[in-house]
Amino acid sequence: MRTLGTDGPVVSDLGLGCMGMSDLYGPADASESVATIHAALDAGITLLDTGDFYGMGHNELLIRDALKGRSRDDVRISVKFGAQRDYDGNWLGYDGRPAAVKTSLAYTLRRLGTDHVDVYRISRVDPDVPIEETVGAIAEEVAKGHVRHIGLSEAGAETIRRAHAVHAISDVQLEYSLLSRGIEQDILPACRELGVGVTAYGVLSRGLLSGHWSKDRELGPGDFRAISPRFSGDNLAHNLALVDALRALADAKGATVAQLAIAWVLAQGGDIVPLVGARRRERLAEALGALDVTLTAEDLAGIEAAVPRGAAAGGRYAEAQLAHLDSER
Repeated sequence: MRTLGTDGPVVSDLGLGCMGMSDLYGPADASESVATIHAALDAGITLLDTGDFYGMGHNELLIRDALKGRSRDDVRISVKFGAQRDYDGNWLGYDGRPAAVKTSLAYTLRRLGTDHVDVYRISRVDPDVPIEETVGAIAEEVAKGHVRHIGLSEAGAETIRRAHAVHAISDVQLEYSLLSRGIEQDILPACRELGVGVTAYGVLSRGLLSGHWSKDRELGPGDFRAISPRFSGDNLAHNLALVDALRALADAKGATVAQLAIAWVLAQGGDIVPLVGARRRERLAEALGALDVTLTAEDLAGIEAAVPRGAAAGGRYAEAQLAHLDSER
C-alpha cells in the first residue's frame, strides 16, 4: 500500500486505469471489462481511475455495475472532469468554472451510485479560469463530504503550488514512464517539496512498452494511437528498438517487458502509484506480476543505459493536444 501525498488516501501499490474500457483505444468488451475490474479488486487493487468524459459517462456507469455487491469502503475512486465533448466525441475544450465543478460532480455521483468520490480533479487546467477558483469549488464539496481529496492532472509546478495553497492536493496525475520522463525536471521535485503524490498514467506508453506491440499492428476505429507521433512511421521503428533492448533485460530477470517497465516506475519512489490500463484479465495478471520484480541498482543502471531519458522518438501527444497541457508550459 502507498499513500497519495502527505494527507491523501492509502491505496494499493498499483491502480487500475479504466479509460480504455470505454474510449480512445478502440472497441472493448463490457463483460470482460467488468470481469477485469473484479479480478483487480480480488487481487487487492483498491484504486480505480476514471473520467466523466470517458465514453461520455459510460465508464462511470461501467464501474457502478462492477461495484454492485461490493463494499464501497474497500474502493478508492479517482475521477477527472472538465473535458467538453460533443455527441460524436469531438473535443471542445475544458471547463473549470466553479458552477461546472459542482454540476459535473453531481452527475458523476449519480452515475457512480455513490455519495462521494475519493479524489476529484480537473482533467486539464482551464486556462481561462484561475486554478484557485477551480480548487476552491472542489474544496467546498470536500466540506460537504462529497469529495474526500483533491487532485490535479497534467499540472505544472507553479500551478501545483498555487492550488496547494488553497487546499491540500493529494496527488497529481501525470504521464510517467521510461519513454516519458519530463516530470523529473521540475514537477516531481515540486510535488515532493509539497508532500503531493503522483499517480502515473501511461506507464506502458499506451502499449509501446507492453512487449506485445508490432509495427504491423492495425488500429481499430476510435483508437487515438493512430494519430500519436510515437506510433507513426520511423518513430515507431525507433521506439520498438528500445523495447527490444528492454526485452533482453527483462528476459534476464525472468520478467516480461511490461513487468520491467512497471517495476521501474514503482522503483522511482513510494510516493508514485502507477496506473495500469489493463482491459482484459490476462493483461491485468501480467501487470500484477511487476510487484514481484525487484530491481537492483545494477538493474536500474542497465535500464537507464538501454532507454536513457529523452530516448523516445516523437511526442507523447500530437502538438494540438500538447498545447492543452499546463505541465508542458
